Amino acid sequence: MKTIIFYITLSLFSVGLQEVSAQEVATKEVELTSEERAKEFFEKEKDKIVAEEKEKLKYRIEIINGQLENGIITQEEAEKKKKELAEKHAKNIENKIAILENEMELRDRNANSSGSYIAIGSKGKVLDININTKKYDKRTTSDLVVAAGFNNALEKGQSLNNSDFKLAGSRFFEIGWAWKTRVFEKTNWLRVRYGLSFQFNGLKPTNNRIFVEDGNETYLQEFALDLDKSKFRMDNLVVPVHFEIGPSKRTETESRLHFSTYKMLKIGFGGYAGFNIGERQKLKYEDDGDKVKEKLKNNYNTNDLVYGLSAYLGWGGATLYGKYDLNPIFQDPNRELHNFSLGLRFDVD
Repeated sequence: MKTIIFYITLSLFSVGLQEVSAQEVATKEVELTSEERAKEFFEKEKDKIVAEEKEKLKYRIEIINGQLENGIITQEEAEKKKKELAEKHAKNIENKIAILENEMELRDRNANSSGSYIAIGSKGKVLDININTKKYDKRTTSDLVVAAGFNNALEKGQSLNNSDFKLAGSRFFEIGWAWKTRVFEKTNWLRVRYGLSFQFNGLKPTNNRIFVEDGNETYLQEFALDLDKSKFRMDNLVVPVHFEIGPSKRTETESRLHFSTYKMLKIGFGGYAGFNIGERQKLKYEDDGDKVKEKLKNNYNTNDLVYGLSAYLGWGGATLYGKYDLNPIFQDPNRELHNFSLGLRFDVD
């Protein structure tokens, strides 16, 4: 069942990233400044003028060719008429583009002076441009989140000094996609971060021990041979939610107000909830001179639901990150061990 959940979620995660990418591209295409919209309109109208005059010239030249074939006019008269028509339509193109350019100049001049609202157009077609409207940044943005560091697990009354797991050898890794939404439209001091993350929590037992499952009990037991490696890993799929506070730099342009948290202090606090999607144990040892590597997959009586508290504090893209599982790793009647992690988190904006 956990395998099915993993692959379904992975597929949905991939589709979600594709949709976010497509939405961002579409948003960028729609959110043009008034200047860009005016230039785009000008180029389209200019191309249209040229195409229309060329089409008229082609049609009238066909009429002249028909008159020449029927003997109505001579070759010399046909060449003369064609030359006159070419000069006429070239002049039409030149004049119409000049009119369009004058309209653009009028738009720019009014935008720089009174600048409230203006419309430009050609042949009854009008482009409306709101000069003074300023747009705020997109309320919601998204980015890749990566975190890594030290991992361990303790029960009530236990300290790191007498932990059952190696301090340096036990590590965690997290990767996911997060969305950040500005809570208030015109200020950015409070944001909400939420997303989807994979957590990989590793524990390396001390004293040459491994986890052993016996019915509904899971406990650490000394291995019969000398271990080169003993590592227990839990894979979780979670939905993290954090409230993020901190200053941001406000940049104002002619058409946009932008908030940036680049190289700014940020504090995030919240939690996460999700599912345990797999556990495994890796062993390395020598048996009669032969090197043996084992990967043991089992349930190990772990809890299927995962939930906890997490927080981060830092400057810019890198922050100090900590998380604590409120749920015990193992179900009753086993020891009430709680996993916790401390490391660095990177928000790849």
